[in-house]
Formats: sequence, structure tokens, C-alpha cells
Amino acid sequence: MATSEARPGGPIVDVAKFIDGQPVGGFQIRLLLICAAVLFLDGFDTQAIGYVAPALAREWGLTKGALGPVFSAGLFGLMIGALTFGPLADRVGRKKIIVFSALAFGLGALATVFVNDATSLLAVRLLTGLGLGGAMPNAIALTSEFNPRRRRATMVMIMFCGFSVGAALGGLLAAAMIPNYGWRSVFVVGGIAPLIMVPILALRLPESVRFLALAGDAPDRVVALLRAIAPGAAIAAGTRFVVQEAQVAPMPVLQLFREGRALVTVLLWIVFFMSLLDIYFLANWLPIVLNDLGASDSAAAVIGAMLQVGGIVGTFVLGNLIDRFSFRALALVYFVAVFAVAAIGQLGHAAIPVSAAIFVAGFCVVGGQIGANALAAAFYPTALRATGVGWALGIGRIGSIIGPLVGGLLLAAKWSAAAVFLAAAAAAFCASLAAFCLGRLIRPSDAGVAVEQPTSLRATLTPASTAGH
Repeated sequence: MATSEARPGGPIVDVAKFIDGQPVGGFQIRLLLICAAVLFLDGFDTQAIGYVAPALAREWGLTKGALGPVFSAGLFGLMIGALTFGPLADRVGRKKIIVFSALAFGLGALATVFVNDATSLLAVRLLTGLGLGGAMPNAIALTSEFNPRRRRATMVMIMFCGFSVGAALGGLLAAAMIPNYGWRSVFVVGGIAPLIMVPILALRLPESVRFLALAGDAPDRVVALLRAIAPGAAIAAGTRFVVQEAQVAPMPVLQLFREGRALVTVLLWIVFFMSLLDIYFLANWLPIVLNDLGASDSAAAVIGAMLQVGGIVGTFVLGNLIDRFSFRALALVYFVAVFAVAAIGQLGHAAIPVSAAIFVAGFCVVGGQIGANALAAAFYPTALRATGVGWALGIGRIGSIIGPLVGGLLLAAKWSAAAVFLAAAAAAFCASLAAFCLGRLIRPSDAGVAVEQPTSLRATLTPASTAGH
């Protein structure tokens, strides 16, 4: 999408600078809560299949390894959704894609209630994943684009807590509902709630003000949104709204590798790949491994939910650190995760110590991934933001697909729990190493998350790489 062209006459307002000059107010908080609600439902439906897996496997007489393709089918749909709907949103807007995605994964969750075999479940989870994958990058982009630079990472991370809360609540709800109503009841809740949310989103969710300014065809909507952000702002009639970013040519995915962005993009993809591999490896297999070690279905679901609880706490604790120290803080967080993930396999028979290890793993891996989402959104310009975040998440989804498959293969090969989680710890180490390299390329500024490049790279960058950040 090209930068909006200024028409002759009238004052000019740079939308990005206007937002950067405002405090975080009620409008941004309400937007954060709406986007968090979308990701709450996204997280609930994404993780539900892992929590119901032990009961489902018993009912259908499936081996543990047979569930690996089912887990990965939903994650494959998430990958395609992120890769497809990220670039599409940069053309048609964030709001339309978020509303469509909520409708799609709500219908998919309801369809899961009626499946009776692994093949049908695999197909339904694949289609559900398409909707789940489209919601996340656009909620991240929308939240990022309405918040000032100095608080952007913190606001995105707090918003993304909705996903972790939804995923954790899925475990607690599964523990309460499965013994009384069966595993299908979890998907009844997971389907009805997003469908209720769709009309609320259609009425209350705003389109990105930066997207509208770049499009240049809705000045009245831009004025209304800027006045919602800053109620006392005086905006003269005939004001022209711009976002001072360089033009982005067609084929936005290719632009992720141009004008100095290639190395950062590749390293971001490595972080996302390894981080999401670990998250979905743990989220899908923890309940089953704990069940095999003697925990009941309900206890396994509750203990497994500590992964997401740790992620929620990690998000609030890490937000300010990410705003101040960018990828350097992220590298340290993933390094701590190496030891926490490895410890899970050593402590699996002791409920309290393994719960603590899972909590710390969630704090670092889930919290770290949420920080990576915010930093990716801060790096890319408006015209590439949903594409950049969407493709980073899409590449990460390849890792999330491989994680459950690898877990199934290792368990089928009779690997011990200690060896399985040691393998998972290696992925956290790779994420830490890539984040460390990013910390050498991108350093924090006094104003918040910076995308300032070292001198050797800075000369090759156009304003598209840094404008608005």
C-alpha cells in the first residue's frame, strides 16, 4: 500500500506523530480489551484440543501418537490463516479480517462437537485453524497502531494476555466439564462464545487509523478516531492526514527482505519458529505425559494450565523490560526457559515441583513469545505490519506443527519424559541465540522499543524501516 498523497491546501497531520504525542487513554484501553477478548476466545479454542485429548483418545481407542496429526492439522490451518490473512489485511483493513476470523473459528469449534472419528476431527481442526490464524496478527497490528511508541510493546503484550488467559481457562474449564458433560461440551462453549462476539466486533471495533490515513479515502473517520484518542484536540476543517512512511511496492512479502529488513526478518522467523514449537509441544503433550505419569485427567489439565498462567504473569512482568531493552531482554528470558523446560522432565512425578517448572517455562516461553509479537509489530511500518507479523507467526506455526509431531514420535519411540523435555529445551536455546543476534542489530532507545540499526546497516535503510517507531 502506498503512502497517502496530500491534496493541495489545508494543514497536514502526521497520524503516527499525533498518536505518539498522546498519553494512553480510555479509547486505547477499550480497544485493548476488545482485542484481548478476541484473543481470549482464540486461545481457548486453540488449546482446547490438548486439554480434551486424554478423554478423547480413550473414547475413540486411539494411541497417543495418533493424536499428533490431529494437533498439527489445526496448527497447519493456523499457519495458512496467518500467512494469508496478514497480507490481505494490509489491503482491506484489520477490522474485516478480525470479524471474519471470529466467525470462522466459532463455527469450526461448533462443528468439532459433531465429529466421531480422527479423520473428521483432523479436517475440522484444519478449517478451524484458518480462522484462528487470521485473528492474531491483526489484533496485534491494530493494538500497535493505536498506541504511542513509548508504550507500544507493553500495550500489545497486555492485550495478548487475552490469549494466555483463554488458553489457561480452557484447562480449568475442561477439568470441570469433562467429568460431568464429556469432552464435546468444551467445544460447545468454544463455539458459541465467538459467535456472540461477532456482532459486537462489527459494531464496536474500529479500523486502524493509520490504515485509513494511508488509504486516504476516509478523512471523516480519521478525524473521529483522532478525537476519540485525544478528545480535546483541535482538528481544522480540510486537514490532510498522512503517515510519513516510504511507499511499499506490490508483493508485500518480498518487501520484508528489502531496504535493510532481510536479516532482521530471518532472525525473527527463527525466534517465532523455535518459540512456537516449544509452546505447542508443551501445550499439547503436557496433559497426556502427566496423565501417563499418574495424574488424573482433571489434575493433568490443571497442572498443564500452569504453562499459560506463567505466560500471563510473564507478560505483565516483562512488558516494561521489553519496552526498555528490546531483544536483549528477550534473549535472557529464552535462556532461562532452557532450564525450566528441561526440569519438567526431571520432576514429572512430583506435582508441586513440576507445576513450578511448568509455570516458569510458561513465564519465559509464552511470555517471551508475546514479547516477540510486540517487537515484530514495532519493527515493521504500517503498510507491512500485518504482513510482517502474519508471516512471522505463519513461519512460527510451522514450528508449532512440527512440535506436536515430534512429541508424538518421541513418545511412540519410548523416549523417557526426561529425554523428551530435554529435546524441547534445545528449541528454547535456539530462540535465545536468535534473539541475542537481534539484540546486536536492534537496540532500545530512550522512547521505548527502537528499531535503530547499527551504523553499518543504518545507511541502507529507508524511512519505511523506522518511521512511526
